[in-house]
Amino acid sequence: MILLLGGTSDSLKIAQELNKANLAFYLSVVSDYGENLATAVTSNVVKGRLSTREMIEFMKKHQITQLIDATHPYAIEVSKNAMTACTQLGTNYLRFERPSLITDEMITVQSIKAACEQALNYSGKIYLTTGSKTLADFLEYLPKKRIVARVLPTVEVLKVVEKLEISTGNVEALKGPFSKELNRELLIHNQAGVMITKESGHAGGFFEKTEACRELNIPCIVIQREQLDYPEKFSSIEGLIETSKENQLLTKKEER
Repeated sequence: MILLLGGTSDSLKIAQELNKANLAFYLSVVSDYGENLATAVTSNVVKGRLSTREMIEFMKKHQITQLIDATHPYAIEVSKNAMTACTQLGTNYLRFERPSLITDEMITVQSIKAACEQALNYSGKIYLTTGSKTLADFLEYLPKKRIVARVLPTVEVLKVVEKLEISTGNVEALKGPFSKELNRELLIHNQAGVMITKESGHAGGFFEKTEACRELNIPCIVIQREQLDYPEKFSSIEGLIETSKENQLLTKKEER
């Protein structure tokens, strides 16, 4: 049995490929939104944030022989917990991560604080496409009236926005995917002087966002993901599935 840690559009694609390969798996998600998407590809959905101990207990109980980590590149603690759990149990750990699309034109930083410091050097609205989970962190350094935060239009997320007392004029509740053209229109409409985004890869719409900035000559600040020392990493779903098949066959042979 495989445990797939989700939270990205790639994790849903991986789940679909696991189904095609007849590989049994559980799909772990954190939010209600993630659960709704996950149930479309499997009935074996686990909802909730798992600590290392909880992950170990789950893996023992469900006889997990392989873990696929397809969490968001910024879910660092989840990845660390997963690697620790796999090391303790001697379980195969496979990381799926989108290839980097960073170019020299982008302003790269390593933290939210650094991104905000850079953004304040520019006039106009600061267009945030970093999601709702870190909104409070950004507001430690940025005035609410300067930002336009693009977030998912879910009840959970809008509650976060309301709690932070962000004006409706400073929020865009929209669900992607966003084309380059739509990103352009949104940047123009909001009179954006600078964008802050995360290094998320093709599936996260990174190219469309950064290309829109490039065409409009709007500075794009990219918060880079922390690099962990993964034991085994894939940027191809096909390669990941092939290795998963091999691992499961090997496990079955060892059980005989």
